[in-house]
Amino acid sequence: MTRFATLLVAIPLISATAPAATVEVDLTALRNTHGAIRLCMTRNPAHFPNCKADPDAFKQSVPADIRRIQFTGVPAGRYALSVFHDENANQKLDTLVGIPREGFGFSRNPGIRFGPPRFEKVSIELTSGFTRTSVRMQYLL
Repeated sequence: MTRFATLLVAIPLISATAPAATVEVDLTALRNTHGAIRLCMTRNPAHFPNCKADPDAFKQSVPADIRRIQFTGVPAGRYALSVFHDENANQKLDTLVGIPREGFGFSRNPGIRFGPPRFEKVSIELTSGFTRTSVRMQYLL
């Protein structure tokens, strides 16, 4: 086998064994334990903050009494995390005249003014190994 052919065979093996990240998310300031917590982590700014349609996003839904959630097997890269407290368990963030009626939060806990923060403001760099981050939930109504 030529060196080039050997390299082509080895490339998939190298990428398949590349170390991945584990991300642990600690949630704070939830106002109650009703419903569910919905988390979505994406690398694609076009799919932020609602990354439901991103096929490569990491998504989880857990009961609202859980305060620590883990994502495992996450490839290294820059990600933004959005979280909302689906208090009535209808699988969407309820709003009133465009203002969220349920709690929400983002990685890096930005201050909220008008609309969601930009991807660049909340994104975090994940490397192989373990990363812990905290998301403070916010309620406007």
